[in-house]
Amino acid sequence: MVSESTAAGLAALSVTISLPFFLYGAWYAIETEVMTWDRLVYHLKFVGTGLVLTTAPMVLWMIPRLFQQMSGVTALHAFLGLQAYALLALALTGIVRIFQAKRQADLYRNPDPDADIDALHENMGAWRRRLRVGVFGYTFLWLLAYVLGVYQYLTRYVF
Repeated sequence: MVSESTAAGLAALSVTISLPFFLYGAWYAIETEVMTWDRLVYHLKFVGTGLVLTTAPMVLWMIPRLFQQMSGVTALHAFLGLQAYALLALALTGIVRIFQAKRQADLYRNPDPDADIDALHENMGAWRRRLRVGVFGYTFLWLLAYVLGVYQYLTRYVF
């Protein structure tokens, strides 16, 4: 059986490794002038990997031990993490609608660099705003939760 400190170290390592996947996925999407289907799938591979590397330790190790290790810092860490995932859900409500509109207009297979994405649907501006707010909020709260998690790991298992 794996010791508590080893499991904590593996969870911390997994979450730490997820950050470069998130950052590269975001950078790739931002730098892509015309989002084709292949580019979207490539972007989602990195973001999805980051989500798995973050979510798996949370579900398999952190949540089952939450009430055993409850403190003010633990509660704040859990709250920030929960809020991050809530904002991720908000972002997904935007991206799903954007995806549907772009797919219906066949802009993934036949991209038109001059196409006005806001002209695809009357609610496109709101969907894009949801996506931006959700992604920014998720990233910001994820970073805060990460810093608290590292603090907890260091104080509980290292020092």
